[in-house]
Amino acid sequence: MKRLMIFLVAALMTIAFSVSAYAHFGMLIPDTDELTQDNRSVEMELSFSHPMEMVGMELVKPDEFFVVANGEERIDLKGELKPAEIMGHGAWKASFTPKTPGLYAFVMNPVPYKEDAENNYIQHITKVYVDAYGEGENWNKPVGLNTEIVPLTRPFGNYAGNVFQGIVLVDGEPAPFTRVEVEYYNRKGDKQAPNDRMITQEVLADQDGVFTFACPWKGWWGFAGLTTADEEYKGRELELGAVLWMNMQ
Repeated sequence: MKRLMIFLVAALMTIAFSVSAYAHFGMLIPDTDELTQDNRSVEMELSFSHPMEMVGMELVKPDEFFVVANGEERIDLKGELKPAEIMGHGAWKASFTPKTPGLYAFVMNPVPYKEDAENNYIQHITKVYVDAYGEGENWNKPVGLNTEIVPLTRPFGNYAGNVFQGIVLVDGEPAPFTRVEVEYYNRKGDKQAPNDRMITQEVLADQDGVFTFACPWKGWWGFAGLTTADEEYKGRELELGAVLWMNMQ
């Protein structure tokens, strides 16, 4: 009996460690990244998860949720959030209908997530772009977040297999040699990693904060440029993630 208990405890610890080892991703996924005369509204899902393995976590109501229209007007959408359930955990959803054509950058700034397995807090400032009526221009301009990925490849209208490039910024400046984690949103569950090391892809930005990745499959891909905040949060290290989602077609 004693040996059995030791075995069960060890197995549970292994499972818990494996789950905690997955990459965390703030998720801000629209039902479309293109608005047209036939489809004038966008539905947003906000969650926190391990997207390749489809393992969800609780997302409390974000500190901020807003959209920046054409790089200028900032529209607060936090009051539009409604509770939802994604991957079996608490999440949020919202609808938005642009009044004019252009580029719309949606941003979720979450409450830091306490991660006991890593003895830190995680805050993924998450961004996604929506092109309204084919007028999405100036997509390579910063929105003005504490940390963000600025695209060097147009963040919509891409074929699967295209190369994506972006710059990781921290406080508006390029962040050299930043580690960028990449995962696929395995929504249909039809992708299987051959081993654990293939679940999360990883690239390193160069001396100018630029990174490059080729997305092999159709669907949503998340990029997380990871840095550490200068100050601790509630006595622990705070991991900052500049997260960008884009759809390959």
